[in-house]
Amino acid sequence: MMKVQTSQLIEGCILSADVFSLTNFPIVAQKTVLSTNTLEILNAFLIKEVTVEPTLVTGEPFKPVWVEEEEELNKETKATVPQSFTEKYLKAVQGYKKLFKSWQSGMAIDMPAVRALVVPIIEGAIANPRELFTLHHYSTIEDYMYHHAISVAAMSAVLANALNFAKGDYIQIGIAGAMSDCGMAKIPNRIINKKGPLTKEEFEEVKKHPVYSYILLKDIKLLKEDVKKAVYQHHERIDGSGYPNGVKSDYLHPYERIISVADVYHAMTSERNYRSKQSPFKVLESILQDQFGKFDVKVVQALTKIMTNFSSGTKVRLSNNKIGEIVFIEQKYPTRPMVRLDESGEIIQLVNQRGLFIEEIL
Repeated sequence: MMKVQTSQLIEGCILSADVFSLTNFPIVAQKTVLSTNTLEILNAFLIKEVTVEPTLVTGEPFKPVWVEEEEELNKETKATVPQSFTEKYLKAVQGYKKLFKSWQSGMAIDMPAVRALVVPIIEGAIANPRELFTLHHYSTIEDYMYHHAISVAAMSAVLANALNFAKGDYIQIGIAGAMSDCGMAKIPNRIINKKGPLTKEEFEEVKKHPVYSYILLKDIKLLKEDVKKAVYQHHERIDGSGYPNGVKSDYLHPYERIISVADVYHAMTSERNYRSKQSPFKVLESILQDQFGKFDVKVVQALTKIMTNFSSGTKVRLSNNKIGEIVFIEQKYPTRPMVRLDESGEIIQLVNQRGLFIEEIL
C-alpha cells in the first residue's frame, strides 16, 4: 500500500482503504477501481491524499513521480517488498490474457505456462480464502474473460479443499477451472465483444465453447482425463438443464460439480457486456434459492460456509455502502445476520430487508 496525493491518481488505481469526508460512511470504498467518475468525486470532496495498491487493475505497477525518483535513488539498497495476493492475481490475469490471445491466433496450449500462472494463485487462495470474495471488484468488462479464468481456478480449488480433496486433486480442479473457457478462443470476436444481449443464434454459438475447450485440451498428455472431462461438462446441471448434452446428476464428474458453482458465482458477481454485476451475497442467495436443484448441495454448502464464516463483531459493508458490525447470526439464514450500523447505531435485521445485502466482509 502507498499513500499518494489525489492529483497523482490515474484511472485503474485501486483504493486500499476507504475514503471518508465529513460523513461516517465512505464516499469511495476500499477496493474501488478508480474511474473518471470516482476521480471527480475525490476532487469534488477536496480529498488531498488516499491510500492505493502498488498495482493497477491492469496488473502494471503504479508509480507516481515521487516513487520513480525514490526507486532511482535507492535502486541498489531498496528491499524487495513481497507481492500481495491482489498483485499476484492481477498479474496472473494479464498473463492469462496473453495466452488466450495466442490461442485465438491458433497457437497450441502451453500447459506448463498455464500451471506457472495458476498454481501460485491457487496456493494463495487456499492460504487466505477471504481474498476470493474481493476479486469481483477488479473484473472489467473488457477483461472479464481473463479475470473469470483466474477467479474460477482459485475458487474451484478452495471449494475442493473445503470438501477435503487432497492437494493433488484441488490443484487439478483449479487448473480445470482456469481452462474451462479456453474454447472461447474459437468463438468469433464479434460475439465475444458484443455490447448488449446475444441473439438466440449467437448464444447457441457460445454454448459450443465447452466442446471447443475439450478439443483444445484432448491431446495434451500432461493433463489428466478427469480435468478434460470436467472442462467439457462445466455448464451441465444436476437437473439436466445445462449444456452441451443436458445430462443429469449421475453422469457428472466430481470435478465438474465444483467448477460449475465457481463458474456461475464469478459470472454473476462480475460486470459483463450484457449483465450488471451483483453483490456476492445476493448471488449466493440466488444459488441457494433461485437455482436450487441445479448444483451439488455439498458444494453449495461449502461455498456458504466459506462466505458466512463470520462471527459477532465482524465488520461488513452493506449494498447501500453503509458499514456496520454483525451482532447476531441466525443459523437458518447465514447470509442475513443482524447488523449494527456504525453511523447511527441502528440494528438492521437483514432477514426483513430483502433489498439489502452484505456487499463484503471488511
